[in-house]
Amino acid sequence: MSLLPFVDGAYRTAPRRIFWFARWFPSVVFYLKLTRIVLRSASLAKRSLYSSDEWARSSLDVLRALESVGVEFEITGIEHLQQLEGPCLVVGNHNSTLETMILPCLVQPFHEVTFVVKQALIDYPVFKHIMRSRDPIAVTQRDARRDLKTMLSGGLERLKKGVSLIIFPEGKRSLDFDPERFNSIGVKLAARSKMPIVPVALETSAWGLGRLISDMGKIDNSKKVYFSFGPALYAEGRGSEENKAIIDFISTKIAHWKNRKVD
Repeated sequence: MSLLPFVDGAYRTAPRRIFWFARWFPSVVFYLKLTRIVLRSASLAKRSLYSSDEWARSSLDVLRALESVGVEFEITGIEHLQQLEGPCLVVGNHNSTLETMILPCLVQPFHEVTFVVKQALIDYPVFKHIMRSRDPIAVTQRDARRDLKTMLSGGLERLKKGVSLIIFPEGKRSLDFDPERFNSIGVKLAARSKMPIVPVALETSAWGLGRLISDMGKIDNSKKVYFSFGPALYAEGRGSEENKAIIDFISTKIAHWKNRKVD
């Protein structure tokens, strides 16, 4: 059951009054709230009490914390997740830390899910307890061949258990989507497992990249956050056509959102 009030597969932040301090100092207010959310979640995880439902609820808490400082969300296409039975691969571009925090409350209510993440995330102080409780697939981002083997074997294992996967084929976060960096790991895994892919395009630059700590960048509440899920795809052969379809879906959505900003 969805945690957000979706209407016709869409959710949009409702108009609300924002406390003046939160409006003018969104980063300060948000990170204070995020710290409480993370500490509570880590405490539960350390005691093996951080369930999938708790994960989804804490993810929703992060979304609400962002809304409380003036960040607006527009999420569409959730019906493509609702309509699927069994596990799937959610494959999309990678802008910022925001999608890592928010996707659980969008996907988990419909599909048991985990991430393919960089090794550093499961070694972070405090946050490591949360990530490890989710049984993610961790890659080094230093040895491409080893990472590919890890993703394929770990992905097949989890999909067979009924656990869906969230994959960012670009690997590293980037404010600009570069199709050349969007590798085919998602479609390769989908082809081997015979599982569907749900593409997701996103624009989450409202949570910037930090200078000292990359995951703790400036919160810019003048920027709207977009998530759009597309129809499921089934990869065949090498999956070249399906990978191109995912790239085209993401590129089209990003171009549409940029045009809306200009208008």
